[in-house]
Amino acid sequence: MKSFAKINVFLKVVGTRGNYHEILSRFVLCEQLFDEIYFERSNSFSIECDNKEIKENIIQKAIDELKRAGFSNELDEFFSSHKIIINKQIPIGAGLGGGSSNAATFLLMVNDELNLNIKRENLMQIASKIGADVAFFLSGYKAANVSGIGEIIEEFDDDVPNLNIFTPNVFCSTPMVYQEFRSNFLQYIDVNAAKKMQNLKSKELLEIYKNEELNDLFAPCFKLYPQMNEFRDKFLSGSGSSVFSVK
Repeated sequence: MKSFAKINVFLKVVGTRGNYHEILSRFVLCEQLFDEIYFERSNSFSIECDNKEIKENIIQKAIDELKRAGFSNELDEFFSSHKIIINKQIPIGAGLGGGSSNAATFLLMVNDELNLNIKRENLMQIASKIGADVAFFLSGYKAANVSGIGEIIEEFDDDVPNLNIFTPNVFCSTPMVYQEFRSNFLQYIDVNAAKKMQNLKSKELLEIYKNEELNDLFAPCFKLYPQMNEFRDKFLSGSGSSVFSVK
């Protein structure tokens, strides 16, 4: 099953909630870039990924949360004779949501394959415990305004121009970029600007606003990772390192 990437056309930090950051952001699904996930018969359970850089797999976290939700027996029985294979195309540490997308795709696959009959709202609750962006990928929306800490998802009738997406050979740590924002940029929060952005279509946003205005993580990302400087004329997705421009 295909596991699609996303980009953030805009991402504004509008507050904090404990260690988390409350955001308002436009998520757009990138159907041209995806990983693929399969279940394959096997004598023992494993998660096999063709990208050896991935040390911790979010799918294991999804399995753990499903077990906590009461599905241990079903999962143990199925995965005693199946393994999970992930073919990665979405770069990691790139602001494209690859891990979150994988977790959402896995939840949909296992719910269907094992006939767990988990209702959508319950899947969303499980998703929120796995990662901030997982719920968007579960929603099935092609574009949405995402707020809170990623749990509030409102479908948006968007007009998205054709985009060139490029991922530099730079791993950007999402926690570090957000921490840099909190330490040095929190005082610049502009909730009113965020509210204006949420009503505009992506085509308009990319015509009207500068890259630094659209993404509050632009400045902290470029401060932490000087090697990103050659891409200062591009738009940044999420916490980086992926950048994009209008074709």
